Amino acid sequence: MSATEIHSVTSPTSPTSARRAVLPRAGALVALSAFGVLAAAGVASAHVTVHPESYAKGATDGVLTFRVPNEEAGAATSKVQVFLPTDHPVLGVLVHPQDGWKPRVTTTKLKTPVKTDDGTITEAVSQITWTGGKIGAGEYADFDVAFGALPDDTGQLVFKTLQTYSDGKIVRWIETPGSGEEAQDPAPTLTLTQGRGEDAAPVSAKSGDGGSVEAAADGNDGTARGLGIGGLVVGALGLAAAAFAIVRGRSPRSDAQP
Repeated sequence: MSATEIHSVTSPTSPTSARRAVLPRAGALVALSAFGVLAAAGVASAHVTVHPESYAKGATDGVLTFRVPNEEAGAATSKVQVFLPTDHPVLGVLVHPQDGWKPRVTTTKLKTPVKTDDGTITEAVSQITWTGGKIGAGEYADFDVAFGALPDDTGQLVFKTLQTYSDGKIVRWIETPGSGEEAQDPAPTLTLTQGRGEDAAPVSAKSGDGGSVEAAADGNDGTARGLGIGGLVVGALGLAAAAFAIVRGRSPRSDAQP
């Protein structure tokens, strides 16, 4: 091998060239990783959900918000059906008017009547159907349902939901928690916690303030999502900074000077 050939093989790459070659690749990897995580978060949040996610057992005079996103690019959501459990009934259900939507409330006779201070309840709402409105691509709608009292004899309430699109497609959000695998089409689920009855409802300005519980629920949900996305962005920036520090650490000290 000639001297020229030996020199071409053993000649080290300059630190500046190394940084220029490594940093773009590191930045691209970090960007792709952050995009993948954010995309996954977006998919996970596209399910039909109930807000807030938890209430105290036996809580009274509250609001549940069913958030329905449109996941179809070529069709609009034209019908939403929410099924309320009757084995652990929600009492005193009232539906908030929704622009463009017409609600239909179905009641069912309870197998086991519920005794309350105001008497024995023998019927409860088992289904609410909204029709006549439209949720377009990239949009969502909130459907508010007020209640008089939640049950105090169970740890969760599952609200199976059917979402019908203008092209006839029906998405069945009916998979229940605890199946061992992550549900593909999970039903909106409300966790009921040990608390102090009506005092343990989600924090709001005042009991009885129109929409105050709803506003608190929406605010908490928006804050949590905002913090989650912010944390992902900060994490991505941290990875980029770490990659840059590693590359600089491998270069000679003299090269660090201007």
